[in-house]
Amino acid sequence: MGLLEGKTALITGGSRGIGEAIVRKFIAEGAAVAFTYRSSSEKADKIVADLSALGATIKAYQSDAADFAQAETLIKTILSDFDKIDILVNNAGITQDNLIMRMSEDQWDSVINVNLKSVFNLTKHVVRQMMRNRAGSIINMSSVVGVFGNAGQANYAASKAGIIGFSKSIAKEVGSRNIRCNVIAPGFIETDMTHELDDKTKETFLSGIPMKRLGQAEEVANTCLFLGSDLSSYISGQTISVCGGLNT
Repeated sequence: MGLLEGKTALITGGSRGIGEAIVRKFIAEGAAVAFTYRSSSEKADKIVADLSALGATIKAYQSDAADFAQAETLIKTILSDFDKIDILVNNAGITQDNLIMRMSEDQWDSVINVNLKSVFNLTKHVVRQMMRNRAGSIINMSSVVGVFGNAGQANYAASKAGIIGFSKSIAKEVGSRNIRCNVIAPGFIETDMTHELDDKTKETFLSGIPMKRLGQAEEVANTCLFLGSDLSSYISGQTISVCGGLNT
């Protein structure tokens, strides 16, 4: 029996990278999974087809998490399809890096909306039914950049730092209803984005990581599994860095 048997999870940005790893991990541990994607419909359809063939209960939804009205419609649809949401993983995120002197208003707004406003949107519309059920786990994906900042990423760092403050507040608001809210702050994780980096840039990253390697998406998914399961039943309002010792 899996750690998430009988639970239903919603994962935003679940069609690639860390999000896909979480989807696959949750399915392997017995959860029914709803996940969102913004544009990569072919990838999302393939994930659903692959996992459905193995007997999984899974469905993909195209939705812009940064849009308040779309988020509300999404949750109503998922609750109609699945009856409940036990675990919410706010994973959707983007980067639009630039030095502050060159950063446009659109670059700032886009990153704040997708990375931070989406967390508000989904949490607001999910938490009501969690309160009725007197149970739930909300997991918000931040970054070590949200903890210690990074040059050229003021927008990204602000959005990810905001997630941490937001999550601590939500943990205090809904803890009495047996709802937990925690944060995962990944470090440098091996994804499609890091594959495009040149060797010199990778060496610079690695020099600051005590474990001397990039993390794997599955390692973030394992932490997500822990926070979504009853193994973490008395953990709330916390930020767990998955970074090989970088944030030390």
